[in-house]
Amino acid sequence: MRPFIEEISRTTSSFVICYPNAGLPNTFGGYDETPDKMAEEVAQFAAAGLVNMVGGCCGTTPDHIRKVAAAVRGIPPRRPPADLYSDSLVLCGLEPMRCGPDALFLNIGERCNVAGSKRFLNLIKANKFEEALDVAKKQVEAGAQVLDINMDEGMLDGKSVMTKFLNLISGEPDIAKVPLCVDSSNFEVILAGLKCTQGKAIVNSISLKEGEKDFLQKAKIIQRMGAAVIIMAFDEQGQAAETQRKVEICSRAYHLLRERLNFNPNDIIFDPNILTIATGMEEHADYGRFYIEACQEIKRSLPFARVSGGVSNLSFSFRGNDAVREAIHSVFLYHAIKAGISMGIVNAGALPIYDEIEPNLLKLCEDLLWNKDPQATEKMLLFAQGMVKGEGKREEMEAWRLLPVQQRLEHALIKGIDEFVTEDTEECRRLKDQYPRPLNVIEGPLMKGMSVVGDLFGAGKMFLPQVIKSARVMKKAVAHLIPFMEKEREEKIKELLVQGDSSTQFDPASFYQGTIVLATVKGDVHDIGKNIVGVVLGCNNFKVIDLGVMTSIEKIIEVAVREKADIVGMSGLITPSLEEMVHNASEFQRVGLKIPILIGGATTSKTHTAVKIAPKYTSPVIHCGDASKSVVVCSALLDEKQLDDLVMDIEDEYQDIRDEHYESLNDKKYWSLAEARKRAPVFDFSHISPPNFVGRKVFHDYPLEEIIPLIDWKPFFDMWQLRGKYPNKNFPNIFKDKDIGEEAEKVYKDAQKMLREIVQKKILRATAAFGIFPCNTQQDDIVIFSKDGNEIGRVIGLRQQAQRDVNDKCYCLADFVATEGSGAQDYIGMFVVSAGFGVEEACAKFEERLDDYGSIMLKALADRLAEGLAELLHLKVRKEYWGYDQDENLGVADLHKVKYAGIRPAFGYPSLPDPTEMLTAWRILNVENETGVTLTEGYAMRPAASVSGLYLAHPESSYFSVGKVDREQVAAYAERKGMKVRDVEKWLCGNLAYDNCG
Repeated sequence: MRPFIEEISRTTSSFVICYPNAGLPNTFGGYDETPDKMAEEVAQFAAAGLVNMVGGCCGTTPDHIRKVAAAVRGIPPRRPPADLYSDSLVLCGLEPMRCGPDALFLNIGERCNVAGSKRFLNLIKANKFEEALDVAKKQVEAGAQVLDINMDEGMLDGKSVMTKFLNLISGEPDIAKVPLCVDSSNFEVILAGLKCTQGKAIVNSISLKEGEKDFLQKAKIIQRMGAAVIIMAFDEQGQAAETQRKVEICSRAYHLLRERLNFNPNDIIFDPNILTIATGMEEHADYGRFYIEACQEIKRSLPFARVSGGVSNLSFSFRGNDAVREAIHSVFLYHAIKAGISMGIVNAGALPIYDEIEPNLLKLCEDLLWNKDPQATEKMLLFAQGMVKGEGKREEMEAWRLLPVQQRLEHALIKGIDEFVTEDTEECRRLKDQYPRPLNVIEGPLMKGMSVVGDLFGAGKMFLPQVIKSARVMKKAVAHLIPFMEKEREEKIKELLVQGDSSTQFDPASFYQGTIVLATVKGDVHDIGKNIVGVVLGCNNFKVIDLGVMTSIEKIIEVAVREKADIVGMSGLITPSLEEMVHNASEFQRVGLKIPILIGGATTSKTHTAVKIAPKYTSPVIHCGDASKSVVVCSALLDEKQLDDLVMDIEDEYQDIRDEHYESLNDKKYWSLAEARKRAPVFDFSHISPPNFVGRKVFHDYPLEEIIPLIDWKPFFDMWQLRGKYPNKNFPNIFKDKDIGEEAEKVYKDAQKMLREIVQKKILRATAAFGIFPCNTQQDDIVIFSKDGNEIGRVIGLRQQAQRDVNDKCYCLADFVATEGSGAQDYIGMFVVSAGFGVEEACAKFEERLDDYGSIMLKALADRLAEGLAELLHLKVRKEYWGYDQDENLGVADLHKVKYAGIRPAFGYPSLPDPTEMLTAWRILNVENETGVTLTEGYAMRPAASVSGLYLAHPESSYFSVGKVDREQVAAYAERKGMKVRDVEKWLCGNLAYDNCG
């Protein structure tokens, strides 16, 4: 029962009553749960702040009620959330759907409408309801987030068929999971639909056509039945066509609903009438513009109301020509979504991407929509005549498809178009006079095209996402040629055997510039950056052997030797990977290798490479922090003319870095640990907020659609190496950047498309666990207690020691918690979230299709979803579960700027640099069993798209960097942790104020 009580408590602002049976009925219909046992169970609900009223139902006796009353006496009742989805339209089928201010366009499926789908009408008329259900199911699978159901047809009994169809839907979970839109012009049919619709539906529609009394009567019934409502822009005078009339009617309806019925404004959806354009009648020419203008004004003047519309009405003049209609719909939605349309009845799966609409067709659509050209309708008719009816393909092929095959391949590689690459590669292979061997096709047109890609990327004229798409095309072309190359090899061997010479063999790697082995080092699972480097190098004619993640040094050495690697690249994101790279370089030296090493990854730096890694190995070790630079460095390492100069320059530069580093260690001064503790900041703990919830809580399959609005997109663009210049550095201003804005917008659209697919197909699963516990500080450590006061763990803290200014404070996380003996009971939270379940399986499918772009995009989005879930969970902790800032009302941008109260320092980051502290959270929260998130030996989380850390609530708590610490503090820290000093030094390598790492 508890999970259901928790869910109800979390999602309602009403009071919650719990009056359970005395257990389940036994064989004889009696109940066996004792009063003590029942009281214990119910008291747990009360102590967790889940209920407002308790009692007993079947099988309970006065003794049960007395025991329950005694068990909950003195426990404060649940505090309902004061602000629950107050800015969101909340709908549900079997699954909840919350559409907040930042929600994406809501796609309402249109094919279960007898007026709009001839096939669906015929199935209903023929009483083939099972097949009609398949129409609904296919819409959901194709991405419909709400299903519009309409049975208005003269020969149908609307009430009867609506009831039957909706009852059938309720037995199909794959359909019933989405909300329904009960659509009819007959209010009796709407009522019949609402009576058998589970969850919260949308009514489509009511209006002021019959006057205010009729309007309010229907609205009151809809309100009582718990549905949202679409209101058409009709009144007693008729349908609104112009902007002013649309807004006037919608405003009148809005204020009637709000003032007379106190109707939830989030449940008010206006349809300001999408009317047909391009009819040949001048008065219809501005209908598209009128609708978009009305959208803008409704969103501005009617708070929290939504806007919808039947998009297909717009293009009815071109019925029969789907390509033109779909292009018009795409252009209309492109502008209408910006203007404020929240949802629409449209077959979104059939819409072309705005940027991919043929330019002439795009211009005609824009001219029609905005009435820019009085001849636009005639021009569109002429254009449509040159298209194949119903298919939308131009009779004339696009110009580039008429080029010679070599130029077609080059064009496909540069543009990242893989649609025709297999047939073009095969056509090229058959040109035996030009390309006697399959290898010649690779060496010739394919490498020529990739050379252009490399040059453009190096010159900053192509961007990383484009390069990765080009690599996808190249891989498909090479994959087509490999069987022919293998056959050629076998024939060559047979020929040599006949001649008595088997020593010569074909080497398929002979056309590469060099062989590079890449690996994420042992203990680390992060590989997005490494994968990008691999793609970029592959595009520049290097053979890349990717060993994946968690790669031992033994495997790296084995493969490097076997494959005769020219260069080895090592990558890592977590801090322990730095130490692993030092070890790996030492092993390269020990076994006598001379292969140059490249170092990369988020936590690596040129300083660490120069000071800690390079001295362990006599051959070149080079830090390479950017995918584009990797090509330059690798090319120079393999060019005899450049090699010596490069190595000499690197050695000189790294020696300067080492000298500067050691001088800085000598120059910097550190307070003794005792003095640093005296300099601890002092805070007021007289107003600690007791949490609403104490204990652990786990969320499985957290709804991704709730997370998406909280995504911070800047790191996403950084990952793709798309960095705008001020004032266009951040999202969404990055789209305005004159250099990378256009590409950033393309990548963002690809991301939105993949996010929709991730949600609709449930490709990824998100999970979260957190706990809030009593705690107090003992000097630099936070002691964590159970509810009954027993110690269950400690967060062992590190304190700043660097001397900066005479009056400077020396911070430690423990400073933000009330001290033991102060008389103040404080609290601490800890959390683990992941959005990475499903990543490996999905990426394997992308890689099977040779789609690096898709694989990297998916991993990048999983990372963003994990960070978004961390943001969302922290928000809920602040406002609900802990509740120390219930009145917080920040926008997403302010959340990303950390304008809220409290902090959530992550394990392994500057305030909490020791990753071994994760073990405390994993044990207390039982993370592995509850969530499936595991730790590697290097304390990397698996799945990689995971985040973990602590919650501290003090209003003056802030992020800081521990920085360097001296031997005295390291020794004291090791003693408190029960670890050897050398083991602590391994994990705190980057924080040591002395040279003892590696």
